[in-house]
Amino acid sequence: MVGPLNALFGLFSRDIGIDLGTANTLVYVKHKGIVISEPSVVAIDKKTRERRAVGAEAKAMVGKTPGNIIAVRPLKDGVIADFEMVEVMLRYFIEKVHSQRMMMPRPRVVVGIPSGVTEVEKRAAHDAAIHAGAREAYPVEEPMAAAIGAGLPVQEPVGSMIVDIGGGTTEVAVISLGGIVINHSIRTAGDEIDEAVIHYARREHNLLIGERMAEAAKIAAGSAYPLIEEKQVTLRGRDLVTGLPKAVEVSSVELREAIAGPVTAIIELVKVALEETPPELVADIMQNGITLAGGGALLAGLDRRLTVETRMPVYIAEDPLTCVVRGTGRIVESLEQYSRVLASSSATRRVIV
Repeated sequence: MVGPLNALFGLFSRDIGIDLGTANTLVYVKHKGIVISEPSVVAIDKKTRERRAVGAEAKAMVGKTPGNIIAVRPLKDGVIADFEMVEVMLRYFIEKVHSQRMMMPRPRVVVGIPSGVTEVEKRAAHDAAIHAGAREAYPVEEPMAAAIGAGLPVQEPVGSMIVDIGGGTTEVAVISLGGIVINHSIRTAGDEIDEAVIHYARREHNLLIGERMAEAAKIAAGSAYPLIEEKQVTLRGRDLVTGLPKAVEVSSVELREAIAGPVTAIIELVKVALEETPPELVADIMQNGITLAGGGALLAGLDRRLTVETRMPVYIAEDPLTCVVRGTGRIVESLEQYSRVLASSSATRRVIV
């Protein structure tokens, strides 16, 4: 895969690993680690479609700009929704971390592909990275990247299960010998849990709250399993009856009931994947456990709930939020070592619910 000329280029170029997330994009630079973590947002002129800002700067402009400037999220529910804006975003991040000096070769880029992409969309993501300035582009399945980032033995003849709960999608994959054996995806994840909190506040308290308030409440007191010490959190928003500001105290018990729907959907997805896993690999998973990655892995008690439901040990990966980008980074650092993984990514069958 890597010829002599590419090996020479590799000494000088800053090869890049990218996690294209629904909410945030993270960038890993070879020999440097993670250097960028910014919102997946592009601010453009509505009439000309010209880029005005990307990432944190674009998000800061939301609600504070003239009507002709709009904020675009190129990824929706874990799927690339606007390839033109994805290319704009990739170009911005590549230029931000890669020197444009004359003798500096263009970087090789490993891109974590969001859940649910078709082969056509996968090719388009590859082309977007090339058009954005990459010398070579290698799309890799996000659950595979997450498993590598979590330190699982993906290239060994051992079954490993990874549950990657992001903002837009949850992916459950069983991996062995550098390939994905079973892969199920559902468009229920962190965003849907936040939506469940918003619906609960409206339904039970006639309170209209925003996404940030819902996410803050989820982080502070949300849980998937009874806590040793239950918590209280304040929801602040607008009273739908009077139209005035209102604050309501809710318990972690109430929030747990509010988010039960999406949490149960995620657990059922894990069960379905286990039912379809070959017996030899199930035996490995019983011994080595299930690994949780992504921001949703941080929901309090989710690991314990899964342990009870599946009767298997469940572990939260170290720094689950960065598993995917760290996985792309490890591939960037050793492209030859992960050649089999990259080859298998193009042949993975995915089931989307």
